[in-house]
Amino acid sequence: MLPFARVTIIGLGLIGSSIARAVRQAMPTVRLTGHDADAGVRETARALDLADDVTDTAGAAVIDADLVILCVPVGAIGAAARDIAADLPADAIVSDVGSCKAEVARALADALPGVAIVPAHPVAGTEQSGPRAGFATLFHHRWCILTPPEGASEAAVERVASFWRRLGADVELMTPEHHDRVLAVTSHLPHLIAYTIVGTASDLETVTQSEVIKYSAGGFRDFTRIAASDPTMWRDVFLTNREAVLEMLQRFSEDLTALQRAIRVGDGAQLFDQFTRTRAIRRSIVDQGQDDAAPDFGRVHE
Repeated sequence: MLPFARVTIIGLGLIGSSIARAVRQAMPTVRLTGHDADAGVRETARALDLADDVTDTAGAAVIDADLVILCVPVGAIGAAARDIAADLPADAIVSDVGSCKAEVARALADALPGVAIVPAHPVAGTEQSGPRAGFATLFHHRWCILTPPEGASEAAVERVASFWRRLGADVELMTPEHHDRVLAVTSHLPHLIAYTIVGTASDLETVTQSEVIKYSAGGFRDFTRIAASDPTMWRDVFLTNREAVLEMLQRFSEDLTALQRAIRVGDGAQLFDQFTRTRAIRRSIVDQGQDDAAPDFGRVHE
């Protein structure tokens, strides 16, 4: 039995369009409705046949939904929830895909009192954006973290968990606060570092006579891929999860200072120990199936 018969997706960018494609593939009998605030995106979604219906208003999209998934930047979650409040069926479940959960949970609860809310975060994505960037297998063997509020219906949580499992994801439950600390380390801080180092390289272009970009090695190229991510989404992430990000940034700054000192004083043993430990972490990520061990990250070389 399918967990939901009628699913509405609000926001048809990379994640929203990928969910739509994945539902089409894994649960073809589900009635899909979509909406995006951008008229151009709506037209593209219709051309791509992402849903059975793409509505011009958010309210029209949710009027008969069993599950509504808000796939908008975390800073827009509250406004998006308020847009659907008047038209939302009493028995509908509302979820989201944001990478910050504590503030999102508060925004959803404020906008939708009495509604069954099961926040979610599929830990998957690319640096691309827009409805054409999505693909059905984006969530395969990736984690989807659910952060239900205290007292949430166990049946509602299980229905949302079942939905994500059918899309190929592995499901984990966390408190919103714990989720935000974990993601501050594994996602938010790496993005902040990438934005910083790519910006620094850009500033140095005139100093190095354009050789930074011309001779970019693999490490720098990977930073530029991360730094090409959607600026609106990541602006909202850093502002919404600011406390956890600032805490982890402080710890990172302290660790970086220690490495700086080791280099200055020639402490090769400390550097070797640090690099050995981090190499083991990379191997454990591969062992757990969160990446593969293909040389050069699987890049094809002619």
